[in-house]
Amino acid sequence: MRTALVTGSSGFIGYHLCQRLLEDGFRVIGIDNLSDYYDVGLKRRRQAMLLQSPGFSVINQSIETEGFLGEVFERERPDVVVHLAAQAGVRHSLTDPRSYLCSNMRGTFELLEAARATKPAHMLLASTSSVYGANETMPYSETDRTDHQMSFYAATKKATECMAHSYAHLYDLPATMFRFFTVYGPWGRPDMALFKFTKAILNGEPIDVYNHGHMMRDFTYVTDLVQGIRLLIDVVPERPEEGVVPVEDSLSPVAPWRVVNIGNSQAIPLSEFISAIEEATGLQALRNPMNMQPGDVPATWADASLLHELTGYRPRTSLREGVQAFVDWYRDYYDIAGWPGTSLNSGDLRRISG
Repeated sequence: MRTALVTGSSGFIGYHLCQRLLEDGFRVIGIDNLSDYYDVGLKRRRQAMLLQSPGFSVINQSIETEGFLGEVFERERPDVVVHLAAQAGVRHSLTDPRSYLCSNMRGTFELLEAARATKPAHMLLASTSSVYGANETMPYSETDRTDHQMSFYAATKKATECMAHSYAHLYDLPATMFRFFTVYGPWGRPDMALFKFTKAILNGEPIDVYNHGHMMRDFTYVTDLVQGIRLLIDVVPERPEEGVVPVEDSLSPVAPWRVVNIGNSQAIPLSEFISAIEEATGLQALRNPMNMQPGDVPATWADASLLHELTGYRPRTSLREGVQAFVDWYRDYYDIAGWPGTSLNSGDLRRISG
């Protein structure tokens, strides 16, 4: 039985990944500080469901606490580490950049220091499509230069890629960075577009449509992302002999380090995304056109051919399937009456607003 340590285990992606690893027979150690960035009750519900498995244990502590991760690594000796804990959100980084510095950069530093002392067989660290920043050539490829981040959030994630590379080079720590693209699905974060749009549409409230709707995203269903991570666990980077790397591979010439896109490889217009929510809810959205927000980009689109080359896998969930699954979960989680297309009473609205 392999031991996997997952930081951010009570988060949206962390919850789904832990479920998958438990199904595959891993012993899973979760770490999550249950931050109040969004509804802590949602995080506790995810955590409680994971704790139903005897193979799961969790420590509710902040990863940036000096020495904490070193003690955990020394005691548990994880074979695999998946680092998902981070302060997320482009827009929030405009108002609280210090939290990104602490969680994303200091937290990753503490993780790397712990791994240096007690070497796992493979570390996988979450990055983001936001690191592509001002790049205009799409689809984005892992071998593209990523020098012009548009938000402090993206800058901190790019920094963690560089930090992990240096430790991989210096201490021969195999590390895979994965860049994900607009992940969505059941148990999602309330600050994400699908959650906010669904909530507003059900409340009969307008949705904020940035850049007047001229936006495109590579929407990636959460179980597709998790499948990609799971398969990459067994694709351990090796330091290339004499620094020779295939042209299309992002493997470092000087370290056992690689970066991999995990995306659906489709740039979908925001209008189509909203239409899928309307279809799933049976209600029409009231659109509030707005200008582009600082730090945002008009489009993202993944070239996921390296993922396929390494694992044989391509994400396959259609947008409408994924959105319907989220709306079904949302309806069940908030126990919404009057579904679909009828008026909600005040009690229903309070549950949704809460």
